[in-house]
Amino acid sequence: MSRRVVITGTGILSPIGNSTHEFYIGLKKGANGIAPITCFNTDDYSVHIAGEVKINLEDYFEKRELNRMDRFTAMALIASSEAVNQSNIDDDRLDKNRIGVVIGSGIGGINTFEEQHKKLLDNPRRVSPFFIPSMISDIASGQVSIKYGFKGPNYCVVSACATASHAIGDSFRMIQYGDADIIITGGSDASITPMAVSGFANMKALTKNDDPETASRPFDANRDGFVMGEGTGIIILEELKHAQKRGAEILGEIAGYGATADAHHLTSPAPDGDGAVRAMNRAMEDANCKPVDIDYINAHGTSTPFNDKIETTAIKTAFGNHARKLSVSSTKSMTGHLLGAAGGIEAVASILSMRNNFLPPTIHYQTSDPECDLNYVPNTAVEKDVNCTMSNTFGFGGHNAVLIFKSYSN
Repeated sequence: MSRRVVITGTGILSPIGNSTHEFYIGLKKGANGIAPITCFNTDDYSVHIAGEVKINLEDYFEKRELNRMDRFTAMALIASSEAVNQSNIDDDRLDKNRIGVVIGSGIGGINTFEEQHKKLLDNPRRVSPFFIPSMISDIASGQVSIKYGFKGPNYCVVSACATASHAIGDSFRMIQYGDADIIITGGSDASITPMAVSGFANMKALTKNDDPETASRPFDANRDGFVMGEGTGIIILEELKHAQKRGAEILGEIAGYGATADAHHLTSPAPDGDGAVRAMNRAMEDANCKPVDIDYINAHGTSTPFNDKIETTAIKTAFGNHARKLSVSSTKSMTGHLLGAAGGIEAVASILSMRNNFLPPTIHYQTSDPECDLNYVPNTAVEKDVNCTMSNTFGFGGHNAVLIFKSYSN
C-alpha cells in the first residue's frame, strides 16, 4: 500500500498578500490584486496592468545577493522560508537526505535574461558571470536546497501554466513511493517584464481591458483575455507517519493527482475538453473518491474565451449531474494568472478553503455566459463546509494537471 501524504506547511507571495495569512484574508474579502504595472514604463505597450507582488526584496537580501539571483528565485526563497518555518523542518535531528525540493517555474529568470541581453548588445564582456545560474529555471530549487542543506530529490518541473501542479503531483508520488519523507514543492514565476508582456499581448492572450476593476473576469460573458500576475506558492508535503512522529501540525492531505495531454494545439485546449476530463477523472480515481465527494473546484479559470468555456464543458462531462451542485471559482480573478506559479498558490487556496470552511469568490463577475453556466461563487466568499477540493491547472502545449486535497482525518 502506498504511503499517505499530508501538508505540514505553506508559503505565499501573491498580488493579494505576502504570507499565507495575508493571502487568506485577501481570498475571504475578495481582494483585487490587479493594478497598473510599476515594474517598467508601459507607455509604449498595449498592456498596462498586471498582478504584481508588492515587495522590497532588499528587505530580505543583501544587494550583493540580489545581483546574483533573479526575482523569481528570491520570491521562491521567501515563500519557502515561511513554509519551512511553519512546518519546523529546518531541524538537524531530521535526515536531510530524505528531504527534497521540487519547485517549478514556467518561464524562469526572464528578468535576468532581459537585463543581461541589454549588456550583451552594448559589450559582450559586460554580461554577468552569474547570468546563467541566475536565469535557469531549476535554480530556485537549488537555492532552497543549498540554504537548508536538503539533499533529497531536487529538480524543476516546467509545463507552462500546469508547472506547479505537476511539481506538487510529482512530489506526492515520490513520497508515496518512498523516495523522500518530505518535499518542499510548488512554483514561482516573475514574468512581468517588457518582453514577456509583449509576447503574451502580441499572441492575443492578454486582455485589452485596462480597467483593474473589470479586467480579470473568469467565466464572465465579456472576458477577453487573462491578466498576467507573478508570485510564489509553496507547500510542504510529508509522509503521514513521519509527520505524526515528530508532532507536526497537519494542514490537510493530498489524496489524488491526474496528469494528461491534449495532443491538440500549441496554445488552445482541446475543444471537447477531453484532456481536462481525463485528468480530473484520473485524479478522482487516484484519490479513491467519486464526483459527489468533491465540494469545491479551484478552476484554472484564466478569463480567456476558450479556456473558461471548455473547462466548464469538461467539468460537466467529468461530474455529470453533480456539476450543478458543485461550487467552482477562479482565484485568478483576484491575482491574475501567475503562469508556472498558478498551481502553487491555487493549491494553498484549496487547502485554506478546507481549513476555514469557505468558498473563495470569482470577483468581477457581472454578466452570465450561457456556455459558462455553473456556480462560480460570484463576487463574494461563501461560508460552507468543505472537506474535499480539486485544483485544476492547464498549460500551453496541452499539459493538464489536477490535484485533490482532503481534510485530514485518522
